[in-house]
Amino acid sequence: MNIVKSTMMGVACAALISVAGASPVYADDPDAFKIGAVLPFSGPYGIIGKGMKQGAQLAIEMRGGTVLGKPVEVTWEDSETKPQPAVQKATRLISSGAQMIFGAASSASTAALQGITEQRKIPLLVTISADDKITRANGYRYTFRTSNTLGMEIRMAMEYTKAAGLKKIYAVGADYAVTRDGLEAYSAAAKEAGVEIIGVDYAPLGNRDYSVIIDKIAKTDADGVVLIVTGSDGVTFLKQAGQAGLGKTKTLFGPVLQDEVLAAAVGPDSIGAASGVRYHYSFDNPANKAFVEAYRAKYNEWPDSFAGEAFDGMSWFLDVVDSTNSWNREDWIKAFEGSVRENSVEGRKEMRACDHQALQVGLWGVVEKGEAPYPDLKMKITNVFQPDVLFPECAE
Repeated sequence: MNIVKSTMMGVACAALISVAGASPVYADDPDAFKIGAVLPFSGPYGIIGKGMKQGAQLAIEMRGGTVLGKPVEVTWEDSETKPQPAVQKATRLISSGAQMIFGAASSASTAALQGITEQRKIPLLVTISADDKITRANGYRYTFRTSNTLGMEIRMAMEYTKAAGLKKIYAVGADYAVTRDGLEAYSAAAKEAGVEIIGVDYAPLGNRDYSVIIDKIAKTDADGVVLIVTGSDGVTFLKQAGQAGLGKTKTLFGPVLQDEVLAAAVGPDSIGAASGVRYHYSFDNPANKAFVEAYRAKYNEWPDSFAGEAFDGMSWFLDVVDSTNSWNREDWIKAFEGSVRENSVEGRKEMRACDHQALQVGLWGVVEKGEAPYPDLKMKITNVFQPDVLFPECAE
């Protein structure tokens, strides 16, 4: 489907009409390295923005606050989980001298930002948005994604479906192009695996009442419910499903349904929900241990998925920029393509030159009760999938 891309490119082009001239010409030795961050601090994904900001801030602080010998300056803007505000704010940031854009969170907003950053030849760092079309072979030259794709998360969800012995699935998704694509991919994999999809419902992004859908599901013989929703949508569904006792008879799971922040927002009704996990503080390697210690010391909380991914992506990108010893953005792009991060908080990551997608492990877990010093509700990581089973070869 190209609906999201064409629509968002239209939004981007409309915004660009108001900006005269080409991208700013930067001095060879500017006063600062300027980052324009366009993140959701409100709207359906508003719960995500805080962690992204805190993770990125810590990445900058842990490198001494400098890149190429200059201080890093970040301007934070609220995308409102909407493409048009994201485009407008990113356009202003670029016109004010931003040398890279960090964001957004929703795939629709990120797709919109790609139109601007390609036209203005500005690097776009993506650490959450999962639409597979964001990174594709011979696609966007200036976009790099250091986090999961929806495709890899759908593959994990199907492996969970089979391992749990689920045979009849009711599917619920946000009425949103990328989640429709994800549900289509899951349905195709289910058919191949002999799993029956007995019902499908889509709800508006930011939906506040799932009671009718939940009642429909309760009356079926589905043994599992796949939820391709996240943010406040996932929180609302699980709360209302808990009130109806849906989890007592159906297994609830989804590609990006839960982490500690979302589970805390749901409460005890989140226990038992299974989900793909973008990042987790329990991942056992020296880099992650150092990050978790620094994060807890600064923020007095455990890093969530969004913080971990933002920290990892920002650290990687800024390290690459430093390695070039150059203010030429084309040098940064060439250096990031094919780069390898051995000290990622999630283990080894490799940036594919063909599509600017990071190859990495995939995590899957289930919400359980936690004990001090851990959160009251925590993710138990049950599976770690290797990159070779999650990422298809680049399609030319």
